[in-house]
Amino acid sequence: MPQSSFLIRDVPLRERPRERLLKEGASALTNQEILAILLRSGTKKESVLQVAQQVLAKFDGLMLLKDAAIEELCTINGIGEAKAIELLAAIELGRRIHCLKPDERYVIRSPEDVSNYVMEDMRFLKQEHFDCLYLDTKNHVILRKTIFIGSLNASIVHPREVYKEAFRRSAASIICLHNHPSGDPTPSREDIEVTKRLTESGKVLGIELLDHIIIGDRKFVSLKEQGHVI
Repeated sequence: MPQSSFLIRDVPLRERPRERLLKEGASALTNQEILAILLRSGTKKESVLQVAQQVLAKFDGLMLLKDAAIEELCTINGIGEAKAIELLAAIELGRRIHCLKPDERYVIRSPEDVSNYVMEDMRFLKQEHFDCLYLDTKNHVILRKTIFIGSLNASIVHPREVYKEAFRRSAASIICLHNHPSGDPTPSREDIEVTKRLTESGKVLGIELLDHIIIGDRKFVSLKEQGHVI
């Protein structure tokens, strides 16, 4: 995109983002064009396409835009608080649509199924979240519940809190999972200790711990596959 100043009316009608979307569909648009549609207008000196390009340049494409603050967006000429709010709302709506589950009675057959179920929810979290999936006899997910938030510690993750919900829901088995904010799912000593403790408790209570999955950034580790859940 040329850096010289121009207005959107200088762009041929057939090449304007809205017209291209109508004719070719949203998937044909560039990130710049999609942002331009959301922003709607530029400034007296810069077109909306140029403002959109500034947004992409500031936030490394779309990579950092998902975590942008309103104050950061407002530092860009042409974006006020109202436009910043609309952009963040659009980003959040997209995230929620992406995370929709077509069937709430999701079936778990493998560690990959667990990863597919939670990856987009958990891989961007800034703190560790310890969640449990409670399953029926056919491995349908009855409930997903966050047990605690914070650094994993064997004294904090008490089997009582994990298995209490299993009894309430008449769950046949459970899968534990937590994220590593670093993006590296390599298990720590604490991860392994917690897993062994929960496995032993499950055997006593008659509710099987099927696995403990650690979620990284598009990566995961199954502690069952590593031999820590028997």
